[in-house]
Parts: sequence; C-alpha cells; structure tokens
Amino acid sequence: MSARGDAATLRGRASLRGPARVRRAGPQDAAELAALVGDVYVADGLVPADSPYLVQLRDAARRVAHAHVLVATVPAGDGAEDVVGTITLAAAGTPYAEIATGGEVELRMLVVRPDARGRGLAAELVRAALAEAAATGARRAVLTTLDAMRTAQRLYERLGWVRTPGRDWAVRGLAMLVYTWDVPAAPGALTEAATWPPVRVEHVGPWRAGLSDGLTQRANSVLPLGSPADLAAAVDAVEAVYAAAGRPAVFRVGDPDAAPGLADELDRRGYACGAVTDVLVRDVHHLLDAGVGYGPGALPDAAVALHVADEPDDAWLGTWVGATGGRRDTGRRLLTGAPALYLTAAGADAAPVAIVRVALADGWAALSCLQVAPAARRRGLGTALTVAALRAARDRGARRAFLQVEADNAAARVLYAGLGFAPAHRYAYRRRLVAAGPATC
Repeated sequence: MSARGDAATLRGRASLRGPARVRRAGPQDAAELAALVGDVYVADGLVPADSPYLVQLRDAARRVAHAHVLVATVPAGDGAEDVVGTITLAAAGTPYAEIATGGEVELRMLVVRPDARGRGLAAELVRAALAEAAATGARRAVLTTLDAMRTAQRLYERLGWVRTPGRDWAVRGLAMLVYTWDVPAAPGALTEAATWPPVRVEHVGPWRAGLSDGLTQRANSVLPLGSPADLAAAVDAVEAVYAAAGRPAVFRVGDPDAAPGLADELDRRGYACGAVTDVLVRDVHHLLDAGVGYGPGALPDAAVALHVADEPDDAWLGTWVGATGGRRDTGRRLLTGAPALYLTAAGADAAPVAIVRVALADGWAALSCLQVAPAARRRGLGTALTVAALRAARDRGARRAFLQVEADNAAARVLYAGLGFAPAHRYAYRRRLVAAGPATC
C-alpha cells in the first residue's frame, strides 16, 4: 500500500481548500479512482509504467463493484468533489483478498495523492477502514506492505497495528510484510443501555422500547434484541407504543443479537435510515497522560478549576440541556438513571466552560455529554476533561471505557483516536415515516 513520495506530475490538480471527508466510493468515482491509483503507484516507484499489475490497479469499476472502497475527497467547486485518496477493504474469500482468512478483512491499495499529503488523510482513511471492518463483524484486519514503505509502517504502528512476521509472504522473490489489527471487544447493547437507561421502558416480548420525552435518540428508541414469536406483530406493537406517546417509532439496528429479518421488515414499512454510530473503546489501566489527574490543577488552563460530583448540579444540567434541548426534569431523570460521575471545568465566575459525564456499568466506563463552550475551545480542555473522567472511572473500578460517536464525525474520530480509542462496533437507527413507501439502507 502506498502513502509516500512526492510526484510532481501529480501536483497542482486541485486547490486543496476546505475540509476533506471520507465516504464509500460509488460507480461515479471509478474513472477518477483508476487514474489516481495507477498514477500514484507508478510515480511512487512501486510498479514500473509497463507493469501488468497496472491493469488491476486501474480496474476501479470492478473494485467498486466487488469490494468495499473508501475515498477521501475535497471540495472542487460548484458542489463537485475531487478524489484525493482511497483504500480498499476485502473480506476473506472475495476477489481482492490475498491473505485474509475466515473472519478477517484485508486492507489494500491505500493511496493519497501527493499534493494532498501532510494533512493526515492516510491516517483518516485507515481509521475509517477499521471502523468499517468493525461494522462488518470482522474479528481482525490484515494488510501487506513492502519493506521500503517505512512511512506507511510507522503510520500503521501508530494506529495500533502489529507486525506479524509469521504471516509474511513473497511475490517473485519480493518480501511482503504483514501487519494485523484485532477488532477490540465491544461493551454490547445491554451494557450501553445500562449506562443510559430511558426514563420509561415498555417491554414488547423480548424487546425494550425506551421513552424519555424525546430527549436523545438513545433513550427514545427500541432495543430489539431477541426474536419475538411474530416479527410483524411485534413491530406493530412497538409502533402503537410510540404512537400513544406521540413519538415516531425508532429502532436500533446492527447489533449481533438483533431479531433476524428486522431490517427487511423495516424496509418494507418504509423506515428511514438515521444516524450511523460507531462504538469506540479502550482500556483505562494505561492512561498515557500521566500528568493529567482529576483533582486541583488537572486542567491545562490555570484559570479553570475541575469539579467532580456524583450527581449533576443545576449549572451542569443547564449546560447540557441548553445544548441538547428538552426539559430539565426529564434530563435529570435520564442522567441519574445510572451510577455516574459528572465533571465540570469551571471558570473564574464558577460557570461551566466544559462538562462531561462518565457512567459505570459491568466494569465499563461510558463517556458522554462532552461539551466545551465555544470561547474555551482549542485550549485542550476537551482532551484533559476526557482523561480526567477516565482516571476517575478507573479509580471507581472501571476496567475499560467506551463512547459513541456518529460515523461521519471525522473531527471526533481524530480526537478520540489520539486518546487511544479504537472502533469496536457500529449500529444505526431506523425511524418510522408517516405514509412512506418501501425503503432500504
């Protein structure tokens, strides 16, 4: 895989202004991908210009059709996008997998255009690929690199990949080095729910329908774990529960124990696709920022004091409800439904400038509600407050930590990756629409 070099012939194609984003490639990207991958491999000296392998590298249409291809894009004006990077994921047994075995996903053809390098796009593509791997239920990701690709190897090691010499192989005498990355264990939907229990729960067979006056989707959705005797009748019953509460029915989908056939039933009923959420995890025993605690002086700004409490005070609650909307009494009942710690970074006037919640269940610490006032951003408060929350949770017996972040929130993914969090699972929401026709996600 290639993420190095500086081929002048590839420079200057686009003004790389504006934020980059990573998304799944579609057939409309095939021509641009074909040129990008082939040109970069030649310019970086990975293959000669007359190599037969270029035929495969430039067959982007087939790759998009038979593998999971991600692209990094930047705005190109008039609403168009310029593709400046890509990576391919191939499940074991599929045409683009070379070394992946059962339960593994293989990463291939990491490419970043030379004029787009130095912006962290290679790292973001790999992080996005790992989240996709976790979303498929894979147990491990694997990749092959060349000994000369030292920059790429440093990137992989920084992102938690491990050299696995026992799986090295060769092509026509050229040594191929293998790296692996194990998908970490996720807390599971029940543990997640235990750290954020709805104000009220209605049981529909084995399913739990949460109701909390509309405050947060997590607390106003169905956890459809287990198989009801009659799937369609169970969905009917759920819809009736939410209709009686004046709310649309919302299902969480994508969990291993979810009812078989549920997604097809929701498609048939025209449910819309909602937010896609990644569950990120890390252990809390080896926090690297040894200088960050959770007592006086724990924060990087000497003018800001840190307070830790077992319940949210009015200022903490007002800050959170003010940003999320909803009623304060509902917010308090929702937040205090599980054991948790509430951390506040307060300014000289004692008003909160940043807050975070860490709830405890089953040996896990669940981070949520992180907010930093606009005027206090870019001062390291969010990072320091998160680390302080992890330390506090560890001292209360937590062994691992998790948080949930929407899959398209690239800035949050970078922040939490820097704090040692890795993707472990992905789920999504499906929302009922009135008078909708059939739909798919």
